[in-house]
Amino acid sequence: MRRELFGVILAVCIVWFQAEALTAAAITTKPEVVNDQNQTSATLSCNLTNPSSLVKGHYWTNNGKIIDKSESNSDELYIKHEIKKVDYHSAGLYACVFLTEPQVNATIEVKALPHVVAYKHSENANEKDKAVLTCVSHGYPLPTNWSWYKLKDVEIDKMPINGTDDKYEMKNTPNKTLLYVKDLDINKDMGMYQCQGTNEMGSASDKIQLRVRSQLAALWPFLGIVAEVIILITIIFIYEKRRKPDEINDDDDSGSAPLKSNAATNHKDKNVRQRNSN
Repeated sequence: MRRELFGVILAVCIVWFQAEALTAAAITTKPEVVNDQNQTSATLSCNLTNPSSLVKGHYWTNNGKIIDKSESNSDELYIKHEIKKVDYHSAGLYACVFLTEPQVNATIEVKALPHVVAYKHSENANEKDKAVLTCVSHGYPLPTNWSWYKLKDVEIDKMPINGTDDKYEMKNTPNKTLLYVKDLDINKDMGMYQCQGTNEMGSASDKIQLRVRSQLAALWPFLGIVAEVIILITIIFIYEKRRKPDEINDDDDSGSAPLKSNAATNHKDKNVRQRNSN
């Protein structure tokens, strides 16, 4: 008797849960996924069925942030959001949120090719030192794989870089990659490098120019200053050397003039004495 009663109660519970599941609030999204390979613009829509309570409003979010001008106090069960251009700017996780008790929402993915850009398109480093090249990515989804290449004279001719050997080291996160080039050689390491990020939608890349300075590069400004000082001292020395004979002649002339004047005065005095004596 107890077993039969337990079976009846269990059957009633199952039927009740099934009925609740059939009448629970549900949101139908269209489309479920958007990507930039099959469309350049998109209309996202959500249709709420069987709300648990009166809808007091709704809004849209993009990556967890409320989209401007998407909030409304209407009791609509069908809402839309327009994306004018599907690219890395607009890519992300979109959610439609209905203000009911409890609140319900649904998510739509908008995917695009990764946007890969070099942090600096030109890097300078000294010979024998270490250079760090950096690329970052934006959009959704972020790259799941990063690669580096050393470009030769022709861009299509590129050498893959192994980031685990003694020469190179790579550090990757979903939105950033760093390439360390160690013990720089001015003849072998200088040139163009390419970073490439890949997600499920495809790949994108950017380039960085690495310039390597000679170890003597820092001495050239100092040597230039020393050379200027030496030239200046030489000019002053030559100028002084040429001025000295002229200055000596001027001094001699000015010294002899008083002697002539004294002789003339003595001669006049002698004549006056002779006249007086007569």
